[in-house]
Amino acid sequence: MIFMSFALFFYQFDTEERIIFYPSYGYLDEEGTEWVIRFRIYVYEYRPRSQRTVTRFFKSFRDLNQHQAELFSSRIKDFVVDSESREVVLFRFDHDPEREVFTLLNNDGEPKKTDLNGMMEGELRLPVRRVNQLLQSQKPDDSWLSFRAVSAGHSGYGMVKLVPPHGLSIISDIDDTVKITELPAGSSIVIRNTFYKEYTAAPGMAEFYHEFGEDTMFHYVTGSPWQLYRPLSEFLFSDEAGFPKGTLHMKSVTKNFLSVNTWRDLRELVMNEDVTFDQKIRQISQIMEHFPEREFILIGDSGEADPEVFSEIRRMFPRQIKEIYIRDVVNAREEEPERLSGMNIIPAPTILPGVSQFD
Repeated sequence: MIFMSFALFFYQFDTEERIIFYPSYGYLDEEGTEWVIRFRIYVYEYRPRSQRTVTRFFKSFRDLNQHQAELFSSRIKDFVVDSESREVVLFRFDHDPEREVFTLLNNDGEPKKTDLNGMMEGELRLPVRRVNQLLQSQKPDDSWLSFRAVSAGHSGYGMVKLVPPHGLSIISDIDDTVKITELPAGSSIVIRNTFYKEYTAAPGMAEFYHEFGEDTMFHYVTGSPWQLYRPLSEFLFSDEAGFPKGTLHMKSVTKNFLSVNTWRDLRELVMNEDVTFDQKIRQISQIMEHFPEREFILIGDSGEADPEVFSEIRRMFPRQIKEIYIRDVVNAREEEPERLSGMNIIPAPTILPGVSQFD
């Protein structure tokens, strides 16, 4: 199988500098002659000592048992890495008969370099003929193209989904929509559920998503930070949770987990609704602008501002929005029915402030 586990492919290498190619998508340009392939790339080195330091602090501060401490250590791993700036990343598509090496270019046609946070974003344009050649050489699974880093001192593996201009796309939230995070319960419970508890899928949601069919494209848009990409993707696309594979679109944050304000930083990461609202509007709008002829279904929950975000998106793109589904976790259907006007309601247990269903 070309498709590898999203969560494991970038941890299987031994070189010091590693690359995360976050799974992304490609779309046809207006003329239908080129595929525009989007990339988000992160270059970093691990800091095991920092990881152990933060873990020891939280194990003592929160009185974690050994299993909880191990989960916490795993989930903060990408918060304490060394970001590598000014790195040029070269990559090659798997089984390419031409063995062509690619890199992202800036506006001057020069190779892009990672910024101070180790990040690089950009687009690669390839003729349709060339993409068809790559697809045929890879014998792809559901139009995913795979590629890997070939620049000196780098290791990493990535995938991109080539999405046709017509069809059905699902844009889904994650927290309390497909994964039980209990955001309305408050920051202490949310941090526990995020960092040192086994993740739990929202009942029935994976089965619901698969009912839309194999040709449906999924985009998971969440207020969780990119540093949680690895554990979230490992959970979502596991056999146990069973959600359809898709692209992730997350919150960009820069946090120093070695500061004395670690607890405050953690709380801000998971509870800043204003930043999440703007982020979701921006990311969802971009996806819809790239696919003006596709139909979209939006799926979220009532615990955050998903109804408000989706209402604004429906106002901006009325022709493209087919349906909106809201998993109602705060009983908004009775307490605030105006929030869910014109939306399909998925009933769910009500989450109360300060109360967790896992206690």
